[in-house]
Amino acid sequence: MATHDDRSKASGGYSDDGFYSTSSAGGGGVHHFDDGTTAFGAQAYDKDTQSFDSTGYTPVTTLDEPASHYDDEDDERRPFGWSAGPDIGLLVLRLALGGAFVVHGLQKVFGLFGGPGIDGFANYLQSVGFREPRILAWVTGVTELAGGGLLVLGLFTPLAAAGVLGVMANVIALKYRGGFLAPNGVELEVAYAAMAFGLLFAGPGRAALDYNRGWFRHALLAGFICLVLAAGATAATLYVFR
Repeated sequence: MATHDDRSKASGGYSDDGFYSTSSAGGGGVHHFDDGTTAFGAQAYDKDTQSFDSTGYTPVTTLDEPASHYDDEDDERRPFGWSAGPDIGLLVLRLALGGAFVVHGLQKVFGLFGGPGIDGFANYLQSVGFREPRILAWVTGVTELAGGGLLVLGLFTPLAAAGVLGVMANVIALKYRGGFLAPNGVELEVAYAAMAFGLLFAGPGRAALDYNRGWFRHALLAGFICLVLAAGATAATLYVFR
């Protein structure tokens, strides 16, 4: 067993002029194999404290633990939830647009509220150059009546809005003469079309019979499909029947 007095050699052939780092459950430290120490069993002499250390190592100052990355005092934000505001707005929009088109449909189909009825509306369509005017009169009148009623109920809303949008697109194409403002412009028709377009993609809101149906949960996809149908119907009416 080598002692401190033999500086040239240490136990196992290693020089004892140094130390080995170690760790233990009680904390970190270094083993002494220098002045006054032995590798096995003997007490190590600490020159600083002028005493023998029987533990075999001198504790090293514990490192400060890193600060937490989270601030406990940060404000907690409430998660986004449903709001009644959009639902009320969409309900009013549906009632206004749907109610107006129910009245227009009753005028064309049944001649109510001073309307022309099927015969009068068919004569008008023939005068502006449409073929099969009576069929188109029925299709237009029923589309306005059924589409308006469905909008009021909030049922099959994308399809109903697409029907109203298609009718208004035809009216704008027929009536537009380079002016926008009423009485000879298309101001009212554009407003109706914009309302229908908004409902086509926004959906009916929760205060509707469509609530939680497939097209309600996937409003963008349903709106796009119905928009394509409306565009096709408008093109067919203008370029096939006229």
